[in-house]
Amino acid sequence: MGAGRTILKTQVGIVGAGPAGLMLSHLLSTSGIGSIVVEKRDHETIRTTHRAGILERGSVRMLTETGVGSGVLDKGTRHEGIDLRFGGESHRLDFEDLVGESVWLYPQNEVFTDLAAARARDNGDVRYGVSDTAVADLATDVPKIRFTDAAGTGYEIHCDILVGSDGSGGICRRSIPAEARTDNFIEYPFAWFGILTAAPPSAPELVYANSDRGFALISQRSDTVQRMYFQCDPDEDPAAWSEEQIWDELQARVDGPDGFGLQRGSIFDKSVLKFRSYVCEPLRYGNLFLAGDAGHTVPPTGAKGLNLALADVRVLFEAVDSFYATGSRDLLEGYSDKALQRVWRAQNFSYWMTSMLHTRADAGPFERKRALGELGGVVGSRHGSAYLAEAYTGWPNA
Repeated sequence: MGAGRTILKTQVGIVGAGPAGLMLSHLLSTSGIGSIVVEKRDHETIRTTHRAGILERGSVRMLTETGVGSGVLDKGTRHEGIDLRFGGESHRLDFEDLVGESVWLYPQNEVFTDLAAARARDNGDVRYGVSDTAVADLATDVPKIRFTDAAGTGYEIHCDILVGSDGSGGICRRSIPAEARTDNFIEYPFAWFGILTAAPPSAPELVYANSDRGFALISQRSDTVQRMYFQCDPDEDPAAWSEEQIWDELQARVDGPDGFGLQRGSIFDKSVLKFRSYVCEPLRYGNLFLAGDAGHTVPPTGAKGLNLALADVRVLFEAVDSFYATGSRDLLEGYSDKALQRVWRAQNFSYWMTSMLHTRADAGPFERKRALGELGGVVGSRHGSAYLAEAYTGWPNA
């Protein structure tokens, strides 16, 4: 495999330089553990890819307390609650009152930018724009990563531990033999039509709307750019929608007697986001460990994707740090079971939020009224509201 390639040796080899891979590399450096990160995309592509970002309390603390920087505090927006809107009325859930915690609105590409800057500041070895990436010898003591860098030079990384943080379409999970993994997943019969618009915020916090026409999410990016979504068919063509049609559809899904109106502006990005729930079990094969979307994906309704990735990294870092400090593999061997406890909890929450807020195209009157009854139960009970608030802001670390 390594013929004609330059051999690089490190303790931890990481495939994928998204937030999960960069955060792990950063944490490892704080303990003097070496790593090399390879990423097929170039830095600028990742930096300019617009991704939503609601950060749980634990994720914010992880970023700010480990020397990554204060970007989330300087540029992010603290949200102390959300609105659940149904029947044409908004019902605010006050997270601070219910569970004493908040979340932060901070786009995922900004998290990447902060982490990339921290790795550059600390002379971390992160190689962007690579190609022909492959992994091998995963069940041996020396797993390997093969790649060609942006200049056309071939390399092979020899490491003790290999981490796949290369997303749901990456190579690492697919490199696990089918007989050694279980793929748990469900497809959803709907998608999100998403827009970015140059407009002021329509609301101070996120609005999750359930309507007879389907779900809508009124979110924000900044004081001048907003992100909004509405439920659509997975095969919907964004190009077939005019700006006026998009705004009229979004407004129809939040209409109510309170006169709530959206702040309209020029739409400069529109896309259809398909989603499903997926979990790979286990999250480990030999000396390959999966983190983030490489091992599991959730629908975006519960705002759990990025937070789960960082939670995986927290558990994996503790295991790797323990291994190099003591020689014990106990935490490494327990990584999958421990990480999956939170993953399945988040899958349940995300599935619940998605089912409660969306309307299937073939839903009958019973299902429609049942969902409204569920929403009424959540906002009408402090215990119901607190369950949602605790899950949304993030459970304490185990």
